[in-house]
Amino acid sequence: MNIYKDYIQEIEERKTQGLHPKPIDGAELLGEIIAQIKDSENEYREDSLKFFIYNTLPGTTSAAGVKARFLKEIILGESVLAEISPAFAFELLSHMKGGPSISVLLDLALGEDSEIAKQAAEVLKTQVFLYDADTDRLKEAFKAGSEIAREIFESYAKAEFFTKLPDVPEEIQIVTFIAGEGDISTDLLSPGNQAHSRSDRELHGQCMITPKAQQEIRLLQEEHPGKSVMLIAERGTMGVGSSRMSGVNNVALWTGKQASPYVPFVNIAPIVGGTNGISPIFLTTVDVTGGIGIDLKNWVKKTDENGNVVRNENGDPILEEVYSVATGTVLTINTKTKKLYNGEQELIDISKALTPQKKEFIRAGGSYAIVFGKKIQTVAAKTLGIEATPVFAPSKEISNEGQGLTAVEKIFNRNAVGTTPGKVLHAGSDVRVEVNIVGSQDTTGLMTAQELESMAATVISPIVDGAYQSGCHTASVWDKKAQANIPKLMKFMNDFGLITARDPKGEYHSMTDVIHKVLNDITIDEWAIIIGGDSHTRMSKGVAFGADSGTVALALATGEASMPIPESVKVTFKGDMKDHMDFRDVVHATQAQMLQQFGGENVFQGRIIEVHIGTLPADQAFTFTDWTAEMKAKASINISEDDTLIESLEIAKNRIQIMIDKGMDNHKQVLQGLINKADKRITEIKSGEKPALTPDANAKYYAEVVIDLDAIVEPMIADPDVNNKDVSKRYTHDTIRPISFYGDDKKVDLGFVGSCMVHKGDLKIVSQMLKNLEEQQGKVEFHAPLVVAAPTYNIIEELKSEGDWDVLQKYSGFEFDDNAPKVAARTEYENMMYLERPGCNLCMGNQEKAAKGDTVLATSTRLFQGRVVEDSERKKGESLLASTPVVVLSAILGRIPNVEEYKAAVVGIDLTKFAPPTKALTR
Repeated sequence: MNIYKDYIQEIEERKTQGLHPKPIDGAELLGEIIAQIKDSENEYREDSLKFFIYNTLPGTTSAAGVKARFLKEIILGESVLAEISPAFAFELLSHMKGGPSISVLLDLALGEDSEIAKQAAEVLKTQVFLYDADTDRLKEAFKAGSEIAREIFESYAKAEFFTKLPDVPEEIQIVTFIAGEGDISTDLLSPGNQAHSRSDRELHGQCMITPKAQQEIRLLQEEHPGKSVMLIAERGTMGVGSSRMSGVNNVALWTGKQASPYVPFVNIAPIVGGTNGISPIFLTTVDVTGGIGIDLKNWVKKTDENGNVVRNENGDPILEEVYSVATGTVLTINTKTKKLYNGEQELIDISKALTPQKKEFIRAGGSYAIVFGKKIQTVAAKTLGIEATPVFAPSKEISNEGQGLTAVEKIFNRNAVGTTPGKVLHAGSDVRVEVNIVGSQDTTGLMTAQELESMAATVISPIVDGAYQSGCHTASVWDKKAQANIPKLMKFMNDFGLITARDPKGEYHSMTDVIHKVLNDITIDEWAIIIGGDSHTRMSKGVAFGADSGTVALALATGEASMPIPESVKVTFKGDMKDHMDFRDVVHATQAQMLQQFGGENVFQGRIIEVHIGTLPADQAFTFTDWTAEMKAKASINISEDDTLIESLEIAKNRIQIMIDKGMDNHKQVLQGLINKADKRITEIKSGEKPALTPDANAKYYAEVVIDLDAIVEPMIADPDVNNKDVSKRYTHDTIRPISFYGDDKKVDLGFVGSCMVHKGDLKIVSQMLKNLEEQQGKVEFHAPLVVAAPTYNIIEELKSEGDWDVLQKYSGFEFDDNAPKVAARTEYENMMYLERPGCNLCMGNQEKAAKGDTVLATSTRLFQGRVVEDSERKKGESLLASTPVVVLSAILGRIPNVEEYKAAVVGIDLTKFAPPTKALTR
C-alpha cells in the first residue's frame, strides 16, 4: 500500500498548488489500484475506480499494459465489476491509442468466443496506431482463413476509421483574445525557465502567458459558451522562436477541447491567429493537435494615391487596420466557404488554413491519425490484393514543365514516397518524405517520449540513418529537476534506439554538446532531410526542419514526415569581405540588406533560404543557417563547392569517430554506418559520379537576394529595441545596427560567447583577442563578466591540443568541473571570465540567466523578452546579439566599443572569413 499512499500524499500536495492528481503512468501503482478495485470492501475502492478509468495514461506506458490486461479480464468474465461492464471495457480500450490495447483487442478478435470477437473487431476498425507486429498478426490470421481478420482489413482498406468520424463543422464560432502585440515568442506560451515541468501538462499549463491572461480567457469562455477562444498576435507573427509542442499544448489546454474523456489534460483543436500569420514550425505543431492557424492580415501597409507605401520618420511602413480583432470580438470560421466572418461581413479568405489536408487533421483530431491511417489503409489493400478506396485528399502534385529544380525541390523529389512515379514536383506540392536524421533535445525530450508512448511506438524506424538525444538544454546546472528527469529520458531514448548524450549504464563520459552541432556533424549527406526538436535544427548540410516534440516522435517512429515543398529564396554574394569583419556580421547584414531591398517585407518568412555559400566549411557556415530561424525562414540550404563539401565531411567523420571512441555507438553500429556513408559520398564527389548538390540554372525562386560584402564596413548588432514606441517593433530580429550607432556610452553588463551560433574558430578568436589585448595594454581587465561556453567537448579537446584552451584557462576565474557540476544556477557574476560547461547556457534561459535589467551582449540567437535576461523595476533587460570579437571587447571595456577600438583589438586576429564562390553554383 506504500505506493498508493505516496500517490495520495502527492495528490494532497498538488491540491495546495491548485492541481489535480497527476496522471498515472506506472505499472506498480496501477497494479495496487486494481487490487483495491477488486476488493469490494476496500476503503479506497471508489477513488481507485476513478483513477483507473479517468487518470491512467494510454499508449505504451507500463500502466497502459496493466490497464489493458485488466480490461481483458473483465471482457472475458474473469473479473466482474458493476461499474465496468464488458461493453464499457471495450470503450475504454478504444481510447487507449495502441500498444498493449491493440494486443488485447487482437487477442479477443482472434479468440474463440465469436461474440466477443465481433465486438473486438468493431473496436479495432476504429484504431489507427498499429505497427508491423500488429498487422503481421492480422495477416497470419487472414492467410489462415479468419473471417474476422478479413472484415478488419476490408474496413481498413475503406478507411472507415476516418470516414465514420463526424464531419468538420461548417461553422466554428470563435471569440478573440489578444495574447500580445508584435511577434509572440513561444516563450510567452511555454517559458523556457519552466521546461522541467513540460511533461506534467496541467502544471506546465499554469505558466502560459500570465495568471491574469488565464483568468481573462476563462471569463471569455464563461461569457461565450460554445465558442472557441482564438489566441492572437496583434500586428505580429504567432509562435516565433521555438517549435514548442508544450506551447501548443498549453494553448489547447486553456482554449481547446479534451481529446478523450478518459485521458486527462490532453486537449486538441486550439485556434491561433497572427496579423502576419503563424511561424512555420509552430503551425506544424498546431496541425499535430488538429488545430487551426490563421493568417489574419488585419493590418496592411498604408499607400498613397499612386500606390506607394507611406513611411514614418524612421522609414518603416505605416500600418492601417483593415478590421478589428480586439479581445472579445466574436467571429465565425466557415469551413465550407473558407472565409472568416464578423456576423454577415466577410473579412478575409482563410483557405490556406483550411486546405483539404488540414481539414482532415481537424476531423481526425490531429495529423498523427492521418499519417498512421494512410499507412494502415495501404497495408490492408495490399494484403487483400485490391486498390485502396480513395478517401483522403489526394496529395497536391505541382509540376511545371520546362522549369528546373531548386535545391530543396531536388531533395524532396529524391526522398518523396507515395507520389506519382516519374513525376517531377515543384514548390507547393504536398509530399511525404523519408527522414534521414532525427534529433531530440532534453527539455522537449520527455514530451517526445510521451508522444512515442501515446502512439504505441517501441523502437526507432529502420529507415532512419541516425538519431541523437541531447543533454545540452539542461547542461548548465545539474539541479534536482535535471537529476530526476534526464537519466530517465536518456534510458528511454537509448532503449528506443537513439545515440544518447548520457549513457544510462554510465560507461561513457556524459556529453552536454549542443544538439545542433552534433546533428551538423552526423549529417553526412547534403541530400538528407533532418527533423529536430528545436527551431535551430538547421544544418549546413542537407535541409533541416525544426519541429515540435510530436513531429520528432513521428519521425522516429515512422521515418517519415509530411509537408508541402516550400518556396525558396536564393541568396548570393558580391564584393569582398573587409579584413576586420567577422562572418557573423555578414549574417546580420544579410537580414538588414534583404529588408532594405524589399521595402521592409521579409521575403525569407516561411520559405527556404538557399544560400550559395560555396567556400565556407559546414562548421562555419552553420552560423548562417542557424540564424535563418531568426529570419523566420522555414529552413535553409547551403550550396557548397565540391572541395568544401569534402572538407566538411572529413571534419564530420573525425568527430563521429571520437563519439565511437568514447563508446557512444550502439549495437546496430549507427555511428559507424554514418562514417561509411560519408566515405561513400566523398568517393562519389571525387569521382564526379555525383557532385555536390546544386540547383538547376533554370530553377524558379520566390525572390533573389544579392548581399553586397563591400557595404559591410563595421560590426553589426541585432538589437531588441526594447524602448521602441511601436510595441510591435520590439524584440524582433529585424533591427540591425552598426556599432557606431551606440557611440561610447552604451553600457554592457555581461558578455556571452556560446550557444549553437559559435564554432571552434570563435573560441580561438577569444583566445587570440586576449593575447592581443595583453600585448597592447600590458594586461587584460574585465569591466563586465564574460561567460564562455564551448558548444561541444570535441571542440574543447581540439582547443587543448592546439594550445588555445591554456590561454582561456589563464584568463578565466571559473572553469567547469564535470566531476562536480553546479547544482544551482548562478545569480551573481563577477567581472571575470567564466569557462562554462558545453551546452546552451544563457541562450536557453531555463537555468542560467543574467541579472534582471542587465544589458547583455551575446553571440546567441535569442533576444526575446525575459529569455536571456528579465526586466527589473529600474530598466528593461536587453539581449543584444553580435559577433564573438565584439562581445569579448565589450566585456573587457564594459561598453560597446567604437569602430577604432574594435579595429585595434582585432589586428592580426584570424576572424571567420568568407569569400564568395567565383562561379555560379548551378548545374
